[in-house]
Amino acid sequence: MGLTSRSLEYATVLAALVCVGLTVWVWPRLARRGPVAVLGRLGVIAVTQLTIITSFAVAVNTQFDFYGSWGELLGHVDKAPAQVTALGRSGVYSTVGAVQGRLVQPAGPQGLDRVKGLPHGPAAQVGRVESVRIIGRRTRAVDPGFVYLPPQYFQKQYHRQRFPVMVTISGYPGGIMNLAQYLQVPQTAQRLLQQNKMQPTVIVMVRPTIAPPRDTECVDVPGGPQAETFFTKDLPEAIKQTYRVGHDPSAWGALGYSSGGTCSLQLAMRNPNVYTSAASLSGDYKIADDLTTGSLFGSGPAGARRRREHDLVWRLKHLPVPNVSVLAASSRQGEKDYADTMKFLHAVKSPMTSAQIILPRGSHHFTTWLREIAPAMQWMSGQLTFPQDITPAPAKHRPGATAHKPASAPAHSPTTQAAGRPRR
Repeated sequence: MGLTSRSLEYATVLAALVCVGLTVWVWPRLARRGPVAVLGRLGVIAVTQLTIITSFAVAVNTQFDFYGSWGELLGHVDKAPAQVTALGRSGVYSTVGAVQGRLVQPAGPQGLDRVKGLPHGPAAQVGRVESVRIIGRRTRAVDPGFVYLPPQYFQKQYHRQRFPVMVTISGYPGGIMNLAQYLQVPQTAQRLLQQNKMQPTVIVMVRPTIAPPRDTECVDVPGGPQAETFFTKDLPEAIKQTYRVGHDPSAWGALGYSSGGTCSLQLAMRNPNVYTSAASLSGDYKIADDLTTGSLFGSGPAGARRRREHDLVWRLKHLPVPNVSVLAASSRQGEKDYADTMKFLHAVKSPMTSAQIILPRGSHHFTTWLREIAPAMQWMSGQLTFPQDITPAPAKHRPGATAHKPASAPAHSPTTQAAGRPRR
């Protein structure tokens, strides 16, 4: 049974109920004096408590997708070679195909079958969400993901058009299920497209760690997981190889909440040649070691230097300012990062531009992030360039023939407060 399967959840609940029933049944027989009876009572209590705690833990993991497999739970991270061959499966979740050497491989539902409100119907009318595994050619990491493809991706007039990409990153220890089920990223994209408030965009949904259960914080760890390399080299390469997306940095942005928001800002400000915009919902502005991360930067002067360079306010004061656009979201009351958010926004200077979503009251929770996700996605859509370049014409295409002209991009009406001059 899989770690996130319903059968395991039901089995652990049944085991807990059976243990409770047996405890009630045998307790009178153990109500005697003597070491055997005492040990028996302690054993019955321990087994019953263990089964109850296990059933709750499995239910919570199934709901929030903290660990996707037994290997992840035990710390056995999948490190695949560069060339991967997977067997194709029938069904809605394996539409990317299973071609030898592909860096994006089809996966099972990965919980996608439990998400409500996803597109249902012809892809050219409602779009599609695919469940995949992303293979890191350099890092050899294998990361689960969902990919949202807008309706225009399947429409004839766009058949050679490359689309912008929005990489959305969950918090830690949450997984991709949180992006689809609780943050409702694909559902929000579908609604904004229907309201003409967002341009057609391919959305890649991933988690911030590539080596669970360790929190890698999108950092290249000396002698350890190379998370920044995965997000800045492996993931863009895999998506460009598999989908019809823009190759220019102006087509790429990163958006996330909590640790995912921290990653988004780090990725754009440290790699403006890959991501030219970033949106952070309740993220941090520097990265520090803790119990979940272990040592991310190493020791000695080199480690201290790496730690400073992951402090975004320090970067703005001491290093060349990147030409990127950023959005930071927080709340005046209820969120601890409000003061740091304002400090970061005040440190932004040209050529970098900034925007903000500041709520009067909020929390570090999905109830707040759900209020912010639509305007954040709408803002980012305005930063990404569309239409992008087009794919090469097929061999049968006659020289001089007119290509399909893409429809005009939808209008935008961001509700965020912008600061600074627009980049374009």
